[in-house]
Amino acid sequence: MAQRDVFVLGGSQTDFSRVWTREALDLADLMREVVQDALESASTPARDVEVAHVGNFAGELYVGQGHLGGLLVEADPAFAGLPTSRHEAACASGSMAVLAAMADIESGRYDVALVVGAEIMRTTSGFESQKNLAAGAWVPRETDGVDYLWPETFNAVAEEYDRRYGLDHAHLAAIAANNLENAKHNPLSQTRGWKFTAESFSDNDDANPTIAGMLRRQDCSPVTDGGAAIVLASADAAQQWSARTGRTMESIPRISGWGHATARMALADKLADSRDSRYVAPHLRKTIVDSFRRARIADATALDTIECHDCFTISEYVMIDHLGLTEPGASWQVIEDGAFALDGKMPINPSGGLIGVGHPVGASGVRMLLDAARQVEGTAGPYQIPGARRAAALNVGGSLTTTACFVVEAAQPAV
Repeated sequence: MAQRDVFVLGGSQTDFSRVWTREALDLADLMREVVQDALESASTPARDVEVAHVGNFAGELYVGQGHLGGLLVEADPAFAGLPTSRHEAACASGSMAVLAAMADIESGRYDVALVVGAEIMRTTSGFESQKNLAAGAWVPRETDGVDYLWPETFNAVAEEYDRRYGLDHAHLAAIAANNLENAKHNPLSQTRGWKFTAESFSDNDDANPTIAGMLRRQDCSPVTDGGAAIVLASADAAQQWSARTGRTMESIPRISGWGHATARMALADKLADSRDSRYVAPHLRKTIVDSFRRARIADATALDTIECHDCFTISEYVMIDHLGLTEPGASWQVIEDGAFALDGKMPINPSGGLIGVGHPVGASGVRMLLDAARQVEGTAGPYQIPGARRAAALNVGGSLTTTACFVVEAAQPAV
C-alpha cells in the first residue's frame, strides 16, 4: 500500500527548566499552554483540529492524574467533542502518540491531528522518582530489590558492550559533554544555565560520582517537567494551509519514513536473544532500517542531523552503530573524529538531547520529532545545522524495549 504523506505544520515545547508544581500549576495547565503555543506556531485554529493524541507515561504515579485525553479537551473550548486518546510506552510514549496520529491521517480518517506529550515529574525525591520510573520495566521480575533500576539496567547494557567489543568510559563522557554543551544554545533546555568543568566528566568521584557501575552522574538524563506538541496534516490539508499561510509545500517538514518495533520486556531476555547477532539490539536496527526504507534513503549518510534518545550516554552510544554510522561496536569512531559534534559531519543531538534539554518522559518523543522538523525547515535558531534538509528522531522506551524512528525532510527552508 502506498504511504500517504504526513506534514508537520508546527509545534511548541515548554521551558524544561520550569517546575510546574512550584508555580501551583498542574498537567491541565501545562497541556493548555503548550497546545495554545503549538496552534499559534502552526497557524492552525483549534477548530481545525480533527483528532488529538496524548503521550504520557506516569501521570497517575507522579501527580495522581489519569484520563489525559479528557484533560486535553480542556486546553481549548473548541475541543469539546474532539476524539482523543492517551498512549503509554514508557519513554517512547510520545512517539506512540505520533504514530497513532499518523495512522489517522494515512487512513484518511482525519486530515489534521494534534499530538501532545506531557509529564510532570519533579514532585518527589530522586529515590521516589526512580521507584515510579521502574513501572516501565517488568515488575517484579526486574525490580525487586533494586533501588535505582534504570541506571542499573543501562549499566548492564554498557557491560554487554564492554564484553562484546570493549568500552572506554571516556567515550561516554564525551557524549555527555557534547550534549550539555549543545544545550547551552537551546533557550528551552533544562541545563542551559548549569555549570561544568573538565572534572565534571572525569572519573573524579566528587565531581562526577558513580551512579551504577560504569555510569556516572553526567551519564544520566535529569528528572524533568515539560510538554511538547505538534500539529500534523495530510497532503490535502497541508495544501490548503500552504495557500492560506503563503508557505510553499516544499518548505513544510514531511515525515517521509517511520519504523516501530517492540522487543521482549526484560533486558536479560533481549540480550540473550541477540547473542548471535552483530547488533546488541537487532530490533532497534530493524526499526531504523524500516524508517530508512520508507523514506527511500539508503542509509544514515543521507541524513543531515539526528536526535537520539540519550536517557543515558550508553543509549546514544548504542544508537550510533545501530544507525549504521559505524560498524557494530565501533561507535567510538564518530566520537573520536568529532563527527557527532554541532559542527561535525553528522551532528547528533544539536538540541542537547535528553541529557541537556531534559527528559519529561511522555514528552520526549514529541520534542525530538519537533526538533527534527525545526532543523529541516531552518527554524532551530541558535542550534540550527546549516543547510539541514533531512533529519531523524530515534526514541526508545524501557530497556530498549519499544523503539521508534522518524525521518523528516523538507526540500527548501521556510520563507
